[in-house]
Amino acid sequence: MLVGALISLFAAFKLSSEAVTLAANPDAVLSCDISTVVSCSTVALSWQASLFGFPNAFLGLAAEPVVITIAVLGLAGTRFPKWFMIAAQTIYLFGFVFAYWLFFEAVFQIHALCPWCLTVQLATTVVFFSMLHLNILDNNLHWPPRVQRAAMAVVRSGGLGFLLSAWLLATLAVVVLKYGAALLG
Repeated sequence: MLVGALISLFAAFKLSSEAVTLAANPDAVLSCDISTVVSCSTVALSWQASLFGFPNAFLGLAAEPVVITIAVLGLAGTRFPKWFMIAAQTIYLFGFVFAYWLFFEAVFQIHALCPWCLTVQLATTVVFFSMLHLNILDNNLHWPPRVQRAAMAVVRSGGLGFLLSAWLLATLAVVVLKYGAALLG
């Protein structure tokens, strides 16, 4: 969770910096403008990139330090109240869904990919699954006993890690199937 949140924070910082650059000069060419398919500026100039009236990357600048704090304190042995972890998981679920909505928009509506956006999306996926893993182990989610036992069996068997790997591979497959050789320029 800590590594994913740090990566996501770094990428959100890069995206925020580029958003400021584009705000000053919409014709600026960004370092991640590699081709018509791999183009941060194409994505950043779309309406989806500022859904709430400001660059979406600013959400990452606000959210990821909270996740980093949770991860560091968790590593130090802090046990958070269940209500807090339910709230964290729920809020991060919204972030996870938002990241994949943005991915869908980039792939199928904007027709361009931003490497920093993909970094945030993939790191968000790792953080979401890591937080879910922790919450299942600590029985924080108040699921019915039968659901909790099944979830615990999945976690203990390594199934959640397998699901995460399959999810990430499926995401990569969508990109490769949609853009193939065009990714290379």
